Amino acid sequence: MGERSNRGKIFDLLSNHRRRYAIHYCKREGEAVELGDLAEHVAAWELDKEIEELTSAERKRVYTSLQQTHLPTLAEAEMVEFDDRTIELTEKAQELEVYLDIVPGDSIPWGTYYLGLAAFGFVVVAGLWLEWIPTETVPELGWMTLVLGVVATSAVVHVWQNRRHKLGTTERPR
Repeated sequence: MGERSNRGKIFDLLSNHRRRYAIHYCKREGEAVELGDLAEHVAAWELDKEIEELTSAERKRVYTSLQQTHLPTLAEAEMVEFDDRTIELTEKAQELEVYLDIVPGDSIPWGTYYLGLAAFGFVVVAGLWLEWIPTETVPELGWMTLVLGVVATSAVVHVWQNRRHKLGTTERPR
């Protein structure tokens, strides 16, 4: 029950975009950040604006929300150290990567994709065993090389996407 409860708390923390944006910015900077700078970046990302285009009201709304709600929540969960003006990620924040398998809106989850890939591999193997797949033009080893190539290519794309979507590795959060 403890692990499940911990996971639930982490998912609750990450369910709010302002908290995700705050973690992203802190990870990207790699050191303690000022609340004002954090609020500007979060507001710009939320509103899809450049920092220079933000109004003082937009900055203040995000600043207040971060200061009074989101940063204390992250500090209580021991994800950040927060002293009213300065925010720094803790070691515990590094654990968050495990919970962030970002799936673009036009895609399917990787687990589902690999299940389909395994089914494809089994169909090819069964087809070769039952001699439904011709081996005169492409030998059995060629078919197996094709299946292995598709799996290897998928794994490379998966690793590349995971690195690309990690919090704090891009200029703007995704």
